[in-house]
Amino acid sequence: MPELSHGRRMLVLAICCMSLLIVSLDNTVLNVALPSLQRELDASTSGLQWTIDAYTLVLASLLMLAGSTADRIGRRRVFMAGLVVFTLGSLLCSLAPDLNWLVVFRMVQAVGGSMLNPVAMSIITNTFTNPCERARAIGVWGAVVGLSMAAGPLVGGVLVDSVGWRSIFWVNLPVGLAALLLTWRFVPESRAPRARRPDPVGQVLVIALFGSLTYAIIEAPHGTWRSTAPFAALALIALLSLLRYEPRRPEPLIDLRFFRSAPFSGATVIAVSAFAALGGFLFLSTLYLQNVRGLSALEAGLWMLPMAVPTFLCAPLSGRLVGSRGPRLPLLFAGGAMTVSGLLFALFEAETSNATLVVGYVLFGVGFGLVNAPITNTAVSGMPTDQAGVASAVASTSRQLGQTLGVAVLGAVLAAGVGASSYADTFVTASRPGWWILAACGAVVLVLGALTTGPWARGTAERAAARLATEERPRAGVGG
Repeated sequence: MPELSHGRRMLVLAICCMSLLIVSLDNTVLNVALPSLQRELDASTSGLQWTIDAYTLVLASLLMLAGSTADRIGRRRVFMAGLVVFTLGSLLCSLAPDLNWLVVFRMVQAVGGSMLNPVAMSIITNTFTNPCERARAIGVWGAVVGLSMAAGPLVGGVLVDSVGWRSIFWVNLPVGLAALLLTWRFVPESRAPRARRPDPVGQVLVIALFGSLTYAIIEAPHGTWRSTAPFAALALIALLSLLRYEPRRPEPLIDLRFFRSAPFSGATVIAVSAFAALGGFLFLSTLYLQNVRGLSALEAGLWMLPMAVPTFLCAPLSGRLVGSRGPRLPLLFAGGAMTVSGLLFALFEAETSNATLVVGYVLFGVGFGLVNAPITNTAVSGMPTDQAGVASAVASTSRQLGQTLGVAVLGAVLAAGVGASSYADTFVTASRPGWWILAACGAVVLVLGALTTGPWARGTAERAAARLATEERPRAGVGG
């Protein structure tokens, strides 16, 4: 890709951030609308989980495919296709006649979304070649997540209370169309110097793993052991098959040699943990504020601001810290803040007091705001430039998988605790195990942030990068 002027690079960053905004805004807006969906479509807790997880599950399953495809056939081309499909999916969601169709159309949205964020990050990585400038750009990218969290609950609250839940999908239409026109006009085409071949078997195994695992978790509180155990077994078989099959491919869907780098492996697990905490936090908070406290969608959105605003403010700060001092400091602060937030709810029932509720929200917002930039920066740093799409797709996949599992696990815990009782009577007690899980996720961020950012970890990253650049894959097993 040709060297661009500073102004053109900023414009490319802005266009890429527009795609992140609509994808991220879609989830935060929808969370505020969950109680309205529950009433209008007569949805159960598992039905609400599927409206979130159908989207994040498809995203997680297809992100690596989208990243490698974009590297092969052109990043701008795939990015524009994603904008078209996502915008069309949003329109279909607004017209869904029932919950089942809404879940289907959310999956259509996700097919488009899978072509946006990892490809946009790959475009940014190839546009901002200076490491410090790239870190600041990634910080801006992370701030957009905070912006979506700040604007999402308010926009969603206003739309749900005034027009209805269907209108939340209308927001994506003008933004998606504007991003499409600007991409066509200003974003240059780029692709990897050496094209990667498709890996259909690996892709099928990833879909089987993510889909069966999520189904087993969500449906466990509502079904029998015999009905969910086969899906858990399928997930295990798919995982073992993936670990055996992928190393034998000359160009796998995901190169498992990436995980020889401790920072890369740590960033992957940290992403899963942090976004599992986010998914569970938003799910529990929305249901509590509206179904237990009886707040309107707009009032619930206002109550979420103590979490959203710190996320928005801390994301660019985290990007600057990563650029100047490395990822360790923001990861340690992030893990500590998220852990303390979870413990406030688990030990002291923070939701029963306005003061502790606000403190818990602020701490979580600070932690989540700090964690995003070091994840992305670590995932793409040190990797060969011709695999930027794949490396960034792994980070994005980890995020979406984490959010999928967070909603699935914490929703299942809540459903099992509530049972046939009303939310108002049992929510605080039933959600307590979920808050313990959230605190554990924060502890994982804290511990891995310390372990995978030191001299030993950097040494493993250097050795992994050298092997990726020089190692010849054995030809045996090319056919799988």
